[in-house]
Amino acid sequence: MSKHAAIESEDVAAERTTKAAEMVDRLTRWHDDFPSPGVRFADLTPVFADAEGFRAVVDCLAACAPDADLVAGVDARGFLLGAGVAASLGTGVLAVRKAGKLPPPVISREYSLEYGTAALEIPADGIELAGRRVLLLDDVLATGGTLAAAAELFKQAGAEVAAAAVVLELGFLGGRDRQGDYPLTSIVQL
Repeated sequence: MSKHAAIESEDVAAERTTKAAEMVDRLTRWHDDFPSPGVRFADLTPVFADAEGFRAVVDCLAACAPDADLVAGVDARGFLLGAGVAASLGTGVLAVRKAGKLPPPVISREYSLEYGTAALEIPADGIELAGRRVLLLDDVLATGGTLAAAAELFKQAGAEVAAAAVVLELGFLGGRDRQGDYPLTSIVQL
């Protein structure tokens, strides 16, 4: 799909989402008590390593904001998604990095995780973000802190989050409630 793709029918969109969801359900590996006791980790690596699975996920995520002019992937699995979706849409991609991985100056935002705290950063110069329409991607939406922090980074930089999308949403953790007024799509909701 490109930025100039024709409007598609609801049936085509539903078929694409169903295919991606089936691949995610079949290929995701679950790990209890990782990275800390009480956390159940969804490992999407097998989904991304499978050519058909990766393509299905990328196609589904790209359809969330076909008019975006920049795709942003959150550290680290979001980098894989972001690159694939940006190539599909014909846009650039920006990696939203963990703190300390980019040279200054940076825009930084601290947030809470279900198992601690962290910070995300984007470059404060060298990339014009003001006025850009950003599609924000991550692999899993759990408590919502990571995605919300990434969205705040772009807002602070003057960009608009056109949409956010994740592969897997753990709805019972309430992460959707922490998001802004941008559309949020998840391929699979648990």
